[in-house]
Amino acid sequence: MTCVRLFRVQIAAGAALGAAALGTPAAAADMAVKSPAISAVYSWTGFYVGGHIGYGDGSLGPGTNPLPEQSVFLPSTITGGVGGFQAGYNRQFANRFVLGVEADATFTAPVDLPRRALAPFNSSIDYVGTVRGRIGYAFGTWMPYLTGGFAWGHSEVRVNDATGNVLSEPGQYQTGWTAGAGAEFAVGGHWTAKLEYDYIDLSRRTMGLADFGMPSVTIDPRIHLLKFGLNYQLGDAPWSATPTQSVLPESNDWNLHGQTTFIGQGYPAFRSPYAGTDSLPGGGQVQQTWTTTAFLGVRFWEGGEFYFNAETAQGFGLNGTLGIAGFPNGEAQKAGAEYPKIRPQRYYFKQTFGFGGEQEDVADGPNQLAGKRDIDRLTVIVGRFAVGDFFDGNSYAKDPRADFMNWAMWSSAAYDFPADLPGYTRGAVVEFNRKDWAVRAGLFQVPNAPNSDTLVFSTGGAVVEFEGRYAIFDQPGKLRVGVFGNRGNTGNYNQALAIEGADPALDINAVMAGIRKDNLKYGFYINAEQQIATDVGLFGRLSWNDGQTEILSFTDIDRSVSGGVSVKGSYWGRPNDTIGIGGAINGLSAAHRDFLAAGGLGLLIGDGALNYRNEGIFETYYAYQVNKNLTMTADYQFIANPAYNADRGPAHIFSGRVHGEF
Repeated sequence: MTCVRLFRVQIAAGAALGAAALGTPAAAADMAVKSPAISAVYSWTGFYVGGHIGYGDGSLGPGTNPLPEQSVFLPSTITGGVGGFQAGYNRQFANRFVLGVEADATFTAPVDLPRRALAPFNSSIDYVGTVRGRIGYAFGTWMPYLTGGFAWGHSEVRVNDATGNVLSEPGQYQTGWTAGAGAEFAVGGHWTAKLEYDYIDLSRRTMGLADFGMPSVTIDPRIHLLKFGLNYQLGDAPWSATPTQSVLPESNDWNLHGQTTFIGQGYPAFRSPYAGTDSLPGGGQVQQTWTTTAFLGVRFWEGGEFYFNAETAQGFGLNGTLGIAGFPNGEAQKAGAEYPKIRPQRYYFKQTFGFGGEQEDVADGPNQLAGKRDIDRLTVIVGRFAVGDFFDGNSYAKDPRADFMNWAMWSSAAYDFPADLPGYTRGAVVEFNRKDWAVRAGLFQVPNAPNSDTLVFSTGGAVVEFEGRYAIFDQPGKLRVGVFGNRGNTGNYNQALAIEGADPALDINAVMAGIRKDNLKYGFYINAEQQIATDVGLFGRLSWNDGQTEILSFTDIDRSVSGGVSVKGSYWGRPNDTIGIGGAINGLSAAHRDFLAAGGLGLLIGDGALNYRNEGIFETYYAYQVNKNLTMTADYQFIANPAYNADRGPAHIFSGRVHGEF
């Protein structure tokens, strides 16, 4: 049944990727339209595709113990923040009435764990879909409308044990109807924006829980959704080289980009004489992940910009992202989901203060508005983002959606950067830039415990990075050096070992949880990149942390060295293809390895015993660009001593990646 569900979700992924593969002028639009002529009269006729975000609430019926789901600034509800995709067609008539049809899918937010009430079971709604008619009246460039039609959704019941751990998650599909109203506005180029309310009423269905010693539960969804959406108008003949859709003048003060990435990953059986709670299973496994992201940027005034990224994530890393310290899939989140879950992963304000003098061009791109900026400048960023958005960058090994996938290859792996489960935090960054160097510093929230999704400012993390730019024989290079420190609610390895040693009957993981307090972890990283010829570059990283207390956010690595080479395909007539070859060696402090050997569990690893060796990683990939919007990648990774255990492995991991940019 799980395979069927995943297949249905992957159909949606294929539709998104298919838009990139078409390569038509409309489907391959880069979200930055080139100053078309203004139509004399705006017409709503044509096909469109788009996305939406919003907020929802409602009821699943009495006695259903609904899970609270996250929302950034609003109360948690049965849906929390929502988001999804839509596509449709409108026909405008001479009397200004507009008839249309639209299909959409709306996904809910992850569970708000701190607000979850412990119960024998909890119910939830995973997603809703609709196929609706629309009738509107065109007032030029804006159109109010009514909408209604068929609706369906998927609900789920999570059966819990006494401590709240999930034992089973039976689900069911439910059908019904929907009605609503909205208004849509042309905002520039081929883009329209809409605000819409939908009421969704799904059929009542009863789910039996007799196998778990509980009575049946009746799920009766009644859902209210308020959605803000953006649509790209494709025109009446999107397959034509001359689209017929009316367009408005472009604005350089906002942009929208998108990406979707699907990664399938698996490995055959390997030597595994024993396994622990967090071990990579020795029998082999196949998993997949899929993310889709919208990047919205708005310029408020000169130098003042706001960026918002909504992202859906679905799927699981191998073994639920457990079993290897240098994990092989950079898209795998620690909080995987069977169905897509929506989060506002980034929302931050950026203010740039120019000091005059020489300027540089800024290309249009995701989280980057086109224009010019002073080379000598001060930039301040405040909001939610990933630490890696601004620190530890590298031209050849940084983006698991485009280059190396392994965590130890695209990051300084011993830097335990502050992050929640998907890898983001809130905080502030200040950067001072000159032509040949830059210095930047950041202060961030940290999780309230290891592997927690709750960020707090009662403690915090900080990093300072220096970046030098230079040339050797006219070949450019960069060197980045960073120092970091985090204060978080963690336990000390040696202290836990001493307590457990005095009373071997104690469970060392329970001991560790009991001694957590405000502790400091500190370290450094060195990150270098060097072009050695046109389209050929080398990279390397060295990182270290003190290794005395638990890892808080990233992965179980206390020291790491990595490096490799990246070559563009211009040498064999494929200038936009890339081949990468690299490797990493990860290690642990003595205290950390003793803790694991005693049965301790880390963030990602824990075999119950440990015959310690450094974890070794080799990775190579070939990225084949189908067209400017679609790239397909084949990737192979060899993992020696997975989770630092010479008794297990090696593992051979094979991956396929499909990445679309719009």
